[in-house]
Amino acid sequence: MQKRQLGTILILLGALLLAGALGLLGYNQWDNGRAQKAAAQVLDQLETTLDEQENHLQLLVPTQVDDTAREMTVTAIDGWDYIGYLSIPSIGLALPVMSEWSYPGLKIAPGRYAGSVFTDDLVICGHNYARHFSPVKRLAVGTTVQFVDMDGREWDYTVSKVETLQPTQIEEMVDKADGDDWDLTLFTCTTGGSARCAVRCTRVETAS
Repeated sequence: MQKRQLGTILILLGALLLAGALGLLGYNQWDNGRAQKAAAQVLDQLETTLDEQENHLQLLVPTQVDDTAREMTVTAIDGWDYIGYLSIPSIGLALPVMSEWSYPGLKIAPGRYAGSVFTDDLVICGHNYARHFSPVKRLAVGTTVQFVDMDGREWDYTVSKVETLQPTQIEEMVDKADGDDWDLTLFTCTTGGSARCAVRCTRVETAS
């Protein structure tokens, strides 16, 4: 009798665990879809803003600017500030990039963690969503990456290295060590979240 009761309890526990796993899977799929839709809506607005700015800038007289001291242009959309968008054609990925990262912001789009395109040390972090930064973990060396800032300038890069860092290795993530030649870093959590996958990219030409 006791064995039968124990068996029934184990079956019920197994069913509860299975239901919980299915519920978590369903939530993750819903959250991935929500994040993809949110980023796509912002990207459409950013591209419209850039088109309007391009028409306006054609009427202005160019001036000489010390780019290393220049601040990246910021555009506000729905209460969030953006510095441009990221494009990786080989995997069909295009995402807006927020001016500053935050946990609530990462539910919408990747964000700037540190640096700038003008000083060749821009670091962008993104959530491990299926259509946000999860695919960047599998980028091969030589993959083309492009960043378009809110002045319409296109910054072209290629992946030079992919490395794994611990969450505590903040300086290693944002500061260049001797011999480092990266100009752009994209990073996200590894599967399980115990470490960070950093994709280092090198700029291949002057921004157009």
